Amino acid sequence: MTIRVLLADDQALLRSAFKVLVDSEPDMEVVGEAPDGAEAVALARSERPDVVLMDIRMPGTDGLAATRMITADPELSDVRIVMLTTFEVDEYVVQSLRAGASGFLGKGAEPDELLGAIRIAHAGEALLSPAATKGLIATFLAQGAGVDIGGEGGRARSERLAALTAREREVLVLVAGGLSNDEIAERLDVSPLTVKTHVNRTMAKLGARDRAQLVVTAYESGLVRPRVE
Repeated sequence: MTIRVLLADDQALLRSAFKVLVDSEPDMEVVGEAPDGAEAVALARSERPDVVLMDIRMPGTDGLAATRMITADPELSDVRIVMLTTFEVDEYVVQSLRAGASGFLGKGAEPDELLGAIRIAHAGEALLSPAATKGLIATFLAQGAGVDIGGEGGRARSERLAALTAREREVLVLVAGGLSNDEIAERLDVSPLTVKTHVNRTMAKLGARDRAQLVVTAYESGLVRPRVE
């Protein structure tokens, strides 16, 4: 199966470089290029890409707003978004994940990292870039960063968590810890397929698009407390 990729970045030279890289892979193809968020949303609706590489900072409709529009559209529920940022530590990263992005990657990433991120996002296994890992989101949440553990949002998250079984909550904690399905399986002494089933059920109950959203929910609900060095 060929992974259909949409490129959204206001720098034409960078889009061209990404296009050459992506199109060089036998299992990928670029199906559209957008210089801003508004065009990215329009192309997502017309081309139905599997993965969107979305720059956070663009003129007009930025990547964050475009991500919200795409993830809010029920007809684009299968579209995965990987945010591109100039710096690994970016104030919009957590907002991007909350908006529905599957993760993010620094623009300085190696070609193999970029291609790997596309494949991981397409598989629904996206978390964060290898360089940033789960520590970044923990740091943002620990500093406040708009977290609302109390109030209506907190109560809604608590109600959803209450619907989880004890094993699903255990799996959620391990997912938030950055463990893969295989690592969780080894930790719990079950098969990777069993873990995958628990993860899928947890995502369904929490209304999460992918594992990245599970990480956010685990921290925002208070189920997992960040440790900042």
